[in-house]
Amino acid sequence: MSGTSSPEAVKKLLENTQGDLRGLSLECRKKFPPVKEAAESGIIKVKTIAARNTDILAALKENSSEVVQPFLMGCGTKEPKITQLCLAAIQRLMSHEVVSEAAAGNIINMLWQLMENSLEELKLLQTVLVLLTTNTVVHDEALSKAIVLCFRLHFTKDNITNNTAAATVRQVVTVVFERVVSEDERYKDVIEQPVPVPGNSNRRSVSTLKPCAKDAYMLFQDLCQLVNADAPYWLVGMTEMTRTFGLELLESVLNDFPQVFLQHQEFSFLLKERVCPLVIKLFSPNIKFRQGSSTSSSPAPVEKPYFPICMRLLRVVSVLIKQFYSLLVTECEIFLSLLVKFLDADKPQWLRAVAVESIHRLCVQPQLLRSFCQSYDMKQHSTKVFRDIVNALGSFIQSLFLVPSTGNTSTTVNQTGSNTSGGTASAQTNPGMLGMGGGVTVLPAFEYRGTWIPILTVTIQGSAKATYLEMLDKVEPPTIPEGYAMSVAFHCLLDLVRGITTMIEGELRQAETDNQTMTEGTSSPTQSSEQQDLQSVSDQTDKELVNRAVWEEMVNACWCGLLAALSLLLDASTDEAATENILKAELTMAALCGKLGLVTSRDAFITAICKGSLPPHYALTVLNSTTTTLSSKSYSIQGQNVQMISPSSESHQQVVAVGQPLALQPQGTVMLTSKNIQCMRTLLNLAHCHGAVLGTSWQLVLATLQHLVWILGLKPGIGGALKPGRAVEGPSTVLTTAVMTDLPVISNILSRLFESSQFLDDVSLHHLINALCSLSLEAMEMAYGNNKEPSLFAVAKLLETGLVNMHRIEILWRPLTGHLLEVCQHPNSRMREWGAEALTSLIKAGLTFNHDPPLSQNQRLQLLLLNPLKELSNIIHPDIRLKQLECVLQILQSQGDSLGPGWPLILGVMGAIRSDQGESLIRTAFQCLQLVVTDFLPTMPCTCLQIVVEVAGSFGLHNQELNISLTSIGLLWNISDYFFQRGETIEKELNKEEAVLQKQAEEKGVFLNRPFHPAPPFDCLWLCLYAKLGELCVDPRPAVRKSAGQTLFSTIGAHGTLLQHSTWHTVIWKVLFHLLDRVRESSTTADKEKIESGGGNILIHHSRDTAEKQWAETWVLTLAGVARIFNTRRYLLQPLGDFSKAWDVLLDHIQSAALSKNSEVSLAALKSFQEILQIVSPVRDSEKPDTPPAINVPALLGAMTATGLGRSFLRTDSIGERIGRYNESEPPVIDEIEDLNLWWAAWNTWYRIGSESTKPPITCEKLTFIPSQPFLTALIQIFPALYQHIRTGFSMDDLQKLGVILHGAVSVPISSDASPFILPSYTEAVLTSLQEAVLTALDVLQKAICVGSENMQIMYPAIFDQLLAFVEFSCKPPQYGQLEMKHIANAKYNQIQLFAPNG
Repeated sequence: MSGTSSPEAVKKLLENTQGDLRGLSLECRKKFPPVKEAAESGIIKVKTIAARNTDILAALKENSSEVVQPFLMGCGTKEPKITQLCLAAIQRLMSHEVVSEAAAGNIINMLWQLMENSLEELKLLQTVLVLLTTNTVVHDEALSKAIVLCFRLHFTKDNITNNTAAATVRQVVTVVFERVVSEDERYKDVIEQPVPVPGNSNRRSVSTLKPCAKDAYMLFQDLCQLVNADAPYWLVGMTEMTRTFGLELLESVLNDFPQVFLQHQEFSFLLKERVCPLVIKLFSPNIKFRQGSSTSSSPAPVEKPYFPICMRLLRVVSVLIKQFYSLLVTECEIFLSLLVKFLDADKPQWLRAVAVESIHRLCVQPQLLRSFCQSYDMKQHSTKVFRDIVNALGSFIQSLFLVPSTGNTSTTVNQTGSNTSGGTASAQTNPGMLGMGGGVTVLPAFEYRGTWIPILTVTIQGSAKATYLEMLDKVEPPTIPEGYAMSVAFHCLLDLVRGITTMIEGELRQAETDNQTMTEGTSSPTQSSEQQDLQSVSDQTDKELVNRAVWEEMVNACWCGLLAALSLLLDASTDEAATENILKAELTMAALCGKLGLVTSRDAFITAICKGSLPPHYALTVLNSTTTTLSSKSYSIQGQNVQMISPSSESHQQVVAVGQPLALQPQGTVMLTSKNIQCMRTLLNLAHCHGAVLGTSWQLVLATLQHLVWILGLKPGIGGALKPGRAVEGPSTVLTTAVMTDLPVISNILSRLFESSQFLDDVSLHHLINALCSLSLEAMEMAYGNNKEPSLFAVAKLLETGLVNMHRIEILWRPLTGHLLEVCQHPNSRMREWGAEALTSLIKAGLTFNHDPPLSQNQRLQLLLLNPLKELSNIIHPDIRLKQLECVLQILQSQGDSLGPGWPLILGVMGAIRSDQGESLIRTAFQCLQLVVTDFLPTMPCTCLQIVVEVAGSFGLHNQELNISLTSIGLLWNISDYFFQRGETIEKELNKEEAVLQKQAEEKGVFLNRPFHPAPPFDCLWLCLYAKLGELCVDPRPAVRKSAGQTLFSTIGAHGTLLQHSTWHTVIWKVLFHLLDRVRESSTTADKEKIESGGGNILIHHSRDTAEKQWAETWVLTLAGVARIFNTRRYLLQPLGDFSKAWDVLLDHIQSAALSKNSEVSLAALKSFQEILQIVSPVRDSEKPDTPPAINVPALLGAMTATGLGRSFLRTDSIGERIGRYNESEPPVIDEIEDLNLWWAAWNTWYRIGSESTKPPITCEKLTFIPSQPFLTALIQIFPALYQHIRTGFSMDDLQKLGVILHGAVSVPISSDASPFILPSYTEAVLTSLQEAVLTALDVLQKAICVGSENMQIMYPAIFDQLLAFVEFSCKPPQYGQLEMKHIANAKYNQIQLFAPNG
């Protein structure tokens, strides 16, 4: 007020007041002398005040009654000009606050008289307003009189006056309450003594209130009285009053000054006792009225609802609920129940419209809805108000569809079209809909079973801007445009969902944050505050439990109604924007239910979106089962049962795709509309953003997506991403360009959905994987027994999910790969091909992924990753095995250096290929093995080398491809070479490993079990290699046998020195003799049938044209190899304890081979015999020692003895060194005795061979086997060398034995087909090789006798007898059994017998 109290302002006020008084004096000079006098004395008074006082304004106020008096007298003249002048002067004084209470009372009395005389009405109102607004001097009766004055002016016949008075009344009422607010502000720091409240709290007991509050109380109380058509207590002098105006005033006070009612219990009392009953009473006509019901049936006529009253009542109710809910819990329950009733179908349209607007006001206040839920729905015996509101909205929407409104639709459409077409650009994209009634603009609308309801733009999102609740000037009910109520109800639902989800999610987040801070706070509490912290944690938990109960109740109360309404609207919506809003609401509700763990409601909302995505009546079991449980739930609203409406199929949507349904039995095509695609996108969005809360409902989501993907013809590509592909059979999928552009986007979102699974927690991820697996099982079930294209959606998405979750692959690997392995066994080739693709891709990705810790330090994980690859070996389908091997090849190429402990698994995969599994499989597996042998032997653990040997051996045994078998033998040679080069390293590592295993075995109390135990580990490796080659040496195919045999003996020859001495025992008995046994057995039982050509144009040589002949070659090779080893390694073998036993076994083999009916084998046996007797020496020329001069036998090494048993064992191959050792000194006697035994064993064998082979046949019925000349020659040639070793013990008996053999040998006739090579020419006498050998043998003997001891002399006669017998043969050839022979006489000397083989 500094403006009015400044010296200039005061000076001006004095001047103006004096001026006014002068003016008044002039005006009244003639007609009203008393007034003139009063004015003049007033001028003197003012001047005196100004002269005498320093605080002029205070002095003026003190004397204001006298100063104002002339003006009041002036007003009393009732002269317009004078009155106006006086009122202006009074207003000026009032505006400077120089009017005292008494003066103010006088002024109001004067204004009242003017009012009663209907003078200067507008000026009066202005004056009252200035008087009341400038200060608070007017109160109590004076105030009430001023207010009544304004009310009285409101009801004059002049419109301008009425309206001005109404505005003044409103302002005055506001001023009265503003005074209370400022009064409270002034006293807020003063602590009041509590006043004892009398027991009988009379409604007029206002003694406890301060002056301004008291005025406000009296005013408000009288407003209630007036609206209730009762006499006022305080506003004395009221003549008339309208209910509408009273309700407006009540509403404005309640709305603008809620704190007054909340802070003062007297005012709260008024609300409870006066306002609420009043509202309920005034509502009664609306409650009782039923539209269309005949009044005659009721005893008394029902009062019709009156729009202005009803609408204002609803406004009051809105304010009461919004501002005073906490005070009026019970009353609000009644109001809310009334609101719900007003939505009934039998109420007037306008009433339903204003009721739905009122409900909308509530729906945008989630905290209020929360309070309803807490106060009513959660109380045991209370009305479920919140649930009823939602259900009522649902049934209201339903009723609008079921009861078509009558009205001129076409005008409405055109009229609304002009209003809303600007805001509905999105509707233009649906050309499939025609405007009804010829309207050109395509309007957004709902259409359901023939009922068409336009969607109007009624409000902006989140605000409840009402239309009909604001029509305060209307007396008659307005015409509600079609679609208005529906549009408001629709917005109610959307705002309700948005409000409660935002609120609950916000509180959830807050609770999480609080929990986190709590946890952090209590992680290191000090001793003193620990108790306190625990207390606060428990408080926090209690609070959270209370909150959670409220959240759950809110959702449980509203979801059924919301879902019913939203599903119906979704089905009916023909507008993209509306559909989007409905779907968004369903999505947010589903997500909220998920977050709160409310499974039934979550699944119900998800099912609704899923059903919206698929064509109508689409047979999808997952969804139908869920819906059945829902549709059986009808819910009650105010006693009415509302059923879930099933979707209608008459959709007026644009069809964007036609495709095949995914079903077991072929059905017709199905159509997808743009709305289906919109729902699909929402579904994808839901899964993408809220996957963590979907839990078991992943099943629903993924099943639906799978069917949609199928209908749209999306097929999986690399990495599991779905790409548009051709339909494989049946009518091709028809897609419009609209959806074609959408497909890549959908495909992309689908992929992103599964990519986002990396952000899910472990439990949610398991839900996702389980859902995909069960989907896949269904698809597998469907694909059984037919070759139709299966649905690969689940498999492809399992792959995608696995690939993006590599960082925690351990937790999902087993369920994931376990299922994919099942898929790989499926009879449908496309299905299993994708199973294998997914599995191998995952394994490769898992091995290349940068794990933490890396795979090299996490062997368990590496083995886990590789295990499924090994499991694939149990599957019989060749296509799967090929994928498996290709995967192995790729792993080797990319990861071969770092496989480490994974090698046994990888090698196991190669080794698991069987001969019957087709050439391409074997070839691929073998390619892997070749790569391993050439590149990776040095990088793998030495313990795996044995597996490599076994795998390579197994390929040798495969009979599909000869080249592979032969190459694998080459690989075994390469492997042996590697063992030789890296011997030391391998030996060290194997010994180290052996020690560990030994220790473990001891701890467990078991024996270490491995092949060829107890040989050292490195020797075992060699023995495995030899054993493998040994197996190949008896392969059915001759080429393999030959190659394996050569490799085996070369390997033992080249690398045998690496073996420990004791290991040679195993080599001899377990490898070589075992092999000889098997070869002998196979050779003797081989088929003698002639083998025709070897397939194709390959001819087989006559010497190999039976299995027997082919086996003969093997026998020859094997025997020669073993003999060579005995010869070259005798220095190693002889010190072994059972060498003589081995020698006997070898001699036995030589004997059985020599007596074989196959000349090739028998001759070779003798060569081997010669070799072990060291007649044929393996020594190089430079190292040959001189032969003893006494014996003239070529290449004879003389009597050699082996190294002594007690000598140190040296690994060496140098024969020169060995011979040097032999010649150094006389060998010990023990060696000689042993040596003699060996030679006598050889002699006995020789004798047996000789006697058996030269024994003439007893009969000649069958074709008799006649030993060949070269065989007999070789046999006889052995004797001289053998004799050198046994001569000391050679007795007469032995000589007789020899004579029998020599005689027999010479008696054997020559086969006629061999005669041209043996018969001598006719010009000279020449001995055959055999005859020469016989003579040489006798010569050696004769020379030995010459120089021998006396006891040998007695052999002479026997020798002469033998020679004489031979001389006799020249005249009379010996008879060979009863065989027929012809004799050919040589020109000069000898005769030779021939026999001709029959046939």
